[in-house]
Amino acid sequence: MASQQEELKPGSADHAKLIIAACCVLAGLVGFYWLSSQALALRILVVIAGFLAAAGVAYTSVQGQQFLRFAKEAWAETRRVVWPDRKETVQMTLTVFGFVVIAALFLWIVDKSLEWVLYGLILGWKS
Repeated sequence: MASQQEELKPGSADHAKLIIAACCVLAGLVGFYWLSSQALALRILVVIAGFLAAAGVAYTSVQGQQFLRFAKEAWAETRRVVWPDRKETVQMTLTVFGFVVIAALFLWIVDKSLEWVLYGLILGWKS
C-alpha cells in the first residue's frame, strides 16, 4: 500500500499534462467562437473534441488516475445505496411540507403577536 502511494505522487510532468489539458479545453472553446461562420454542429464538435483531448491528456496524469479511481468508487457506492420507494418518497415529502406549513403558521402568529404588542400596546400607533 505504501508503494502505491509513493508511485502516485504527482511530479512536474503531471502538472504540465494538466496545463496541456486546460489548453485543450481552451482551444476547443476558442475554436467554437473562431468558427462562428460555420455550422453549429461543427462548432459543437470542436468543443467536444477539445474536452475529449483534455480528458485523454488528464487521464495520463497521476491526478487524472486518482480522479478516475474516485469516480469509480463513488459510482459503486451509489449502487449500494438503498433508495426509497415511491411510497416512502411521497410520505417524506408530505411530512416535510406539513412541517413547513406549521412553521410558517407559527412564524406568522409570532410576527402578528409582536406587531400587536409593539405597535398596538407599547407605541399606540394602531387605533
